[in-house]
Amino acid sequence: MKKLLITRKFPEQFVAPLREVAHVVEWTEIETAMPRDKFLAEAAEAEVIWSTLEDKIDEELLMHAPKLQMVANLAVGYNNLAISTIKERGIIATNTPNVLTNATADLAFGLLIATARRLVESADYLRAGKWKNWSPMLLTGMEVSGSTLGIIGMGRIGSAVARRAKGFDMQVLYHNRNRKYEDEEMYGFQYRALDELLAESDFVMVLTPYTSETHHLISAPQLKQMKESAIFINVSRGGIVDEHALYEALKNGDIWAAGLDVFQEEPVSLDHPLLTLPNVVALPHIASASVKARHAMLATNLEALLTFLADDKPKNRLT
Repeated sequence: MKKLLITRKFPEQFVAPLREVAHVVEWTEIETAMPRDKFLAEAAEAEVIWSTLEDKIDEELLMHAPKLQMVANLAVGYNNLAISTIKERGIIATNTPNVLTNATADLAFGLLIATARRLVESADYLRAGKWKNWSPMLLTGMEVSGSTLGIIGMGRIGSAVARRAKGFDMQVLYHNRNRKYEDEEMYGFQYRALDELLAESDFVMVLTPYTSETHHLISAPQLKQMKESAIFINVSRGGIVDEHALYEALKNGDIWAAGLDVFQEEPVSLDHPLLTLPNVVALPHIASASVKARHAMLATNLEALLTFLADDKPKNRLT
């Protein structure tokens, strides 16, 4: 039997079928990730790894894993994988596309509303006993309906968010490597160059994959192009944004607020400067965290693993 290293405590219903066909070694702590030194040690004999987006299958780990034949990554994004080296070594890598679109789009739009209407700040205000009387301008936020949403990255999730925005009578602008002519004709979405989108949008949402080309795609110059009343939303990857520049823009009033589900270093430290600002709504990377979506992601990886362990070709291959 091949050695299968599982880096997190996954629900047993998705692990049990693998015990029949592989020697399973799994990390069983729920609240903590597998320490890096243990990960490297266990990877030395592993032929298969079932990983998450926080597990770096990087050059260092690959050097420690000479027997590795497959990686199943519990995510759509794969910036945690040294994909070029994995490909060069003939290692199969798979991900979980298509099954988390709706969950992520729901969360993205919910985060937009929560940030615009100051929902977290308002709930904290009430629980702190500060609500003494009704006041006409108390905790006023920005209107969502009828405003302009600019989406950077118009893939499956971007399109799903844009369709939700149409239900709020929002004008939808988008920037993408490729024009979406069919969506433009069907839904009225409008393509813009990045600088035009930033200048025109009331809400700017990042939904593009994280690559070397999109690293710090949003930095000080781009934030300066946005309206002072604009709200920035990121549910993609933290590295797409220069967090220091974002902090300065929010602190100085260059933009109005930000809603963030992701950070460059995760889990984010509690002393992170962005967490000190009242105009930031911060979440712990939960965009796909619906029961339905997470079960579908696990099932997608499980199918790929079982297929590989049966000496067949798995679906959803990255390499």
